Amino acid sequence: MRKKIKAVIFDLDGVITDTSEYHYQAWKRLADEEGIPFSRDDNEKLRGVSRSECLKILLNGKQVSAEQFQEMVDRKNEYYVELLRRMTSKNILSGAKELVLDVKKRGIKIAIASVSKNTRTVLRGTGIEDLFDVIADGYSVKNTKPSPDIFLFAAKELGVKPEDCAVVEDAEAGIEAALAGNMLSIGIGPEERVGKARFRFKKIGDITLTKLLEIINF
Repeated sequence: MRKKIKAVIFDLDGVITDTSEYHYQAWKRLADEEGIPFSRDDNEKLRGVSRSECLKILLNGKQVSAEQFQEMVDRKNEYYVELLRRMTSKNILSGAKELVLDVKKRGIKIAIASVSKNTRTVLRGTGIEDLFDVIADGYSVKNTKPSPDIFLFAAKELGVKPEDCAVVEDAEAGIEAALAGNMLSIGIGPEERVGKARFRFKKIGDITLTKLLEIINF
């Protein structure tokens, strides 16, 4: 029997909120300016990956100087932040806030763990920043997913052992990070993306408190 899970750690984008379209528009704008082909299918490859790693994927072997690389990273982020100013509670995925509130009422600790350095901006824009006991973001650790560091950081801040945590993720890199951290992995999305997760749901709204409690043996 698995130990009783004491904390649930949620990824942000694609799990709690939906900013994927903003990411796509920002990367697309940068790609167009640089003359690099970029499609929505290409954008899927960037899910759950840090900004710098995303740019490496976008460049696809194209050589640029360190200065040019950083300028492009910063430019994309400027475009993205511009779009984030439009965020409201409407950007919260259906069922996500309700699940978080239900878990919180049950006395289970909750955290956000996202590699995005704009995590707090997104949470403030959607009005849910105060719901989480811990917020781990791109400033919290050096190594990003699929390294487990951000989840381990969140667990430590929550005061919970890694093996007593469940992670809800929508990206392959995030699932790999959860597995590497010896945490219970719950995937959101298609099997080809999160198939390595211990449990999988099509969307966050499919996870009711009852289903979650069954999964974590609470």
